[in-house]
Amino acid sequence: MLTWVLISGYATAAPTLQQQASAALARIQGNVKIHGLHQPVRVQRDKWGVAHIYAKDEHDLFFAQGFVVSQDRLFQMEIWKRSGQGRLAELLGPSVVEQDLNARRLRFRGDFKAEYASYAPDTRQILEAFTAGINAYIDWLEGPESPGLPIEFKVAGFKPEHWKPEDCLNRLAAYAMMSNASSELAHAEAVRLLGVDKASAFYRLDPAVKLQPEPGSDFTGLSPDLLEHIVSSDRRIPFPATNLHESNNWTVSGTLTASGKPLLANDPHRVIANPSLRYIVHLVAPGWNVIGAGEPGLPGVAAGHNENIAWGFTIFGLDQQDLYLEEVNPADAHQYRSDKGWARMSEQQEIIRVRGAPDVASMIYFTAHGPVLWQSGNRALTLRWIGAEPGTAGYLGSLSLDRAHDWQEFEQAMPRWKVPSENIVYADREGNIGEHSTGLAPVRKGFDGLLPLPADGHYEWSGFVPNEALPHSFNPAAGFVATANHKMIPDGYPYAVGFEWGAANRYERIRQVLDQAKQQSHKLTVEDMEALQTDVVSLPALRLQKLLADAIKTQSSVDPDLQGAADLLLHWDGALRTESSAAALYELWTAALRGDVPRLVVPEAARGLFKNLDWEEILEMLTTPQDALFGPDAQAKRDGLLRSALLDARRKLIELQGEDPQHWSWGGLHRVTLRHALDGTPALAELFDRGPFARPGDGDTVQATSYSGPSFDQIAGASYREIFDLKDWDNAKAINVPGQSGQPGSKHYDDLLPLWRQGKYFPLKFSKAAIDEVTTDTMTLEPARTARP
Repeated sequence: MLTWVLISGYATAAPTLQQQASAALARIQGNVKIHGLHQPVRVQRDKWGVAHIYAKDEHDLFFAQGFVVSQDRLFQMEIWKRSGQGRLAELLGPSVVEQDLNARRLRFRGDFKAEYASYAPDTRQILEAFTAGINAYIDWLEGPESPGLPIEFKVAGFKPEHWKPEDCLNRLAAYAMMSNASSELAHAEAVRLLGVDKASAFYRLDPAVKLQPEPGSDFTGLSPDLLEHIVSSDRRIPFPATNLHESNNWTVSGTLTASGKPLLANDPHRVIANPSLRYIVHLVAPGWNVIGAGEPGLPGVAAGHNENIAWGFTIFGLDQQDLYLEEVNPADAHQYRSDKGWARMSEQQEIIRVRGAPDVASMIYFTAHGPVLWQSGNRALTLRWIGAEPGTAGYLGSLSLDRAHDWQEFEQAMPRWKVPSENIVYADREGNIGEHSTGLAPVRKGFDGLLPLPADGHYEWSGFVPNEALPHSFNPAAGFVATANHKMIPDGYPYAVGFEWGAANRYERIRQVLDQAKQQSHKLTVEDMEALQTDVVSLPALRLQKLLADAIKTQSSVDPDLQGAADLLLHWDGALRTESSAAALYELWTAALRGDVPRLVVPEAARGLFKNLDWEEILEMLTTPQDALFGPDAQAKRDGLLRSALLDARRKLIELQGEDPQHWSWGGLHRVTLRHALDGTPALAELFDRGPFARPGDGDTVQATSYSGPSFDQIAGASYREIFDLKDWDNAKAINVPGQSGQPGSKHYDDLLPLWRQGKYFPLKFSKAAIDEVTTDTMTLEPARTARP
């Protein structure tokens, strides 16, 4: 657990912390004179904290975006920047030195001319203006009109530093979107412990293949633990890393809607923390009129709409990483075997400045494949990944998408969106809908990339899959397109772009609801989209009900406790509501099954690796029990396992919530606390954190509220949601959590939290007239005419 070093007095000054936070709030009204603008910029914040920025040219628009987002999120942005730079040890001390070194290993080291050319043609100018705006706010904080640094900097004991355009080209955040390197090491350890056949049986690989090591592979000593210090910059720092990147989106044709125009909905899921990962903004200038959400440290809008089109995304699980096992010269640990004999690793000395300790000087090494992540004896593990290629900074492809007018221009923007790989749904005002699964995907010929590869020259990438060859559709016959991280490639797809996808449960539920509306001739509305985004029906729960019914029938004698628990589940609609007693029992039952099945089917040697066996894989094992896994009479053993796990769940629930099922509730177990990085003392937690709050759903419901045992506390889900009515942009809905501002004491720090907790939204206005009606704070940024200080 990482902790912040607190400056003197703040750990004990609980009575005055809130006052100091309020005294340091950003100024969001009146006229503010700053250097760097061409002409005045009007910033209207609405009653929900969304900034609508009106500028007269592109430079001023992005300069103002940098200034405005810094007013709300400067501390969050500064941590994101320093994490990507590999400079967290300056703030947090020795515990993150290795994390900093890994961030520097992953830094883009290629051709910056090609880098900028990969995005929209004006990307460099946009980044220059955006970062100049951030710097202008940092400078303004030092001026006579400033209330002083935000409370977060005072507590943490450091000051923000100026930004450069390259700081927005951070590769560390992109790494979190690609979990394949960790998967390769898990696969390698499983093969080493169990052999190919048994190891392959525990992974849901689609297309179905075996984990087949290439000749010459030696997996001794490899495990996912080797990558534990590669930590994404978008993660709440003190939390353990998580790869829970679930999201939903869909777009519905006007033939199925009440308005006669398309509806589009998106709720990207990431870590739930405080402040939100997303920031909503509206950008208006000649050539620009786009609204939606992005990450605070990046210009533009990642998901949203302009005057003509709307879009939203979910992760498309491309395999964008490969690990290589390099042969190291026994006589020289810094030489590796290449096709021309022993080659010298390139090297770079890094000086890590460490808070409260001496600087650390360390050398990092690279082969032709990429950075050396681990080295032992005559082997080194190196990473080749998409992040080393030009144009792979996360979300900057949106700078082209933000200005697309129609499907053709949307398609032209897709090759520029390389990272994260996404399923992007589309709708336009003309009534068209579509989807394109995009990202930079390596071409692998003769190998699949599921295990670390010998670095002998036979397993190299052969370019990249043409973007137009990735899955996409336009005006599909079904009348809608939906994605939820499930497999998007068709059977027989000619490229080995990925084998590990999200479970299809959320997608199947979305499709089920939309299909039902079609069958009943129900014309869909924005309100229907809200209900679907917050739907908590669990398809796995309904599957397990059927298995439980069979297991109860086959019991040799009636156990009243078992029968009572079974009746509660069998007469339940499968909805994981906060007040549901059946939902609480179901989740404890599945928790027991997650522990029992691996103990039964995984050989003892590999139980440490498979203690968190994939839940969808467990469901498949239970649905079609195989003698190879359960032993002779597999179905009877399966039924016995279901019964015993249910009794265990009942006993545990009684321990937690008492004997009376009427007092059981899922929300009593499943809660969320929106935690801030600076909550290291009770006084600071009271200032910064919000919660705990009861939550519905789980990771399998459309309203995904993922948790990772043993706690049932939500750690990931939708902090941002958007719903767009293509007939009327002012009929859009959105939510962010807990609020737009990261400054405690601001009225927009947690004002959206009550809506989010209830599954509700606020109107996301777009027309100037509608925005004027809901504006609460207006600020004009004016060019300073005096000389710079």
